Amino acid sequence: MTDNTNRYSAPVPVGDVVPGIPPVPITVWPVPAPRKGDTMSNQMGVRLVHNLTHPGELIIDLVDGPQLARAVIAASRRSHLQAARQTGWGREPARLIVTGWPVDSPASAVEFFGRCRDALLPGGCVAVLLGHDVTAPVDVIIAAKEAGLNYLQHIVAADQPPRPRMQTLLDIHTDVLIMTLSAAGSGGGR
Repeated sequence: MTDNTNRYSAPVPVGDVVPGIPPVPITVWPVPAPRKGDTMSNQMGVRLVHNLTHPGELIIDLVDGPQLARAVIAASRRSHLQAARQTGWGREPARLIVTGWPVDSPASAVEFFGRCRDALLPGGCVAVLLGHDVTAPVDVIIAAKEAGLNYLQHIVAADQPPRPRMQTLLDIHTDVLIMTLSAAGSGGGR
């Protein structure tokens, strides 16, 4: 075994995406694009439900299309399904809220995220699905932070997965921003 005495430090990161918010991990999910008029594909719904909840936990569905509802039922979760838009979100706190963006609400983005914060269990998440290159994610992140939610993860959904040792351009169709209510319930911006 050789002793490698020539060790180099990693470069110092430069710049902030959003001032005061540490960098978050970016994950690539190889899932198909949603059909026209839907917020997500069936595979995206399944991944969100299985990655962000456990059996029996409550999910609030604010997306267009039946994909999340199918995933909730198949995974033995409970949900305030799409009727939540008309009837309210209920009184029981949820583990996950899934919404498209922009929301069809007269409330401002900060007010919407405040309502999400109030409807979450500590450690719960809000998954915001954005059409890639349609909305600046920074605007969504800032509004969520002002409402007391922390930016946890950025997921990019692409039709074609990256291949090892191949120069592949990803065909990204959806950005998913995961915001969370810290386990202490304090959030990040209050």
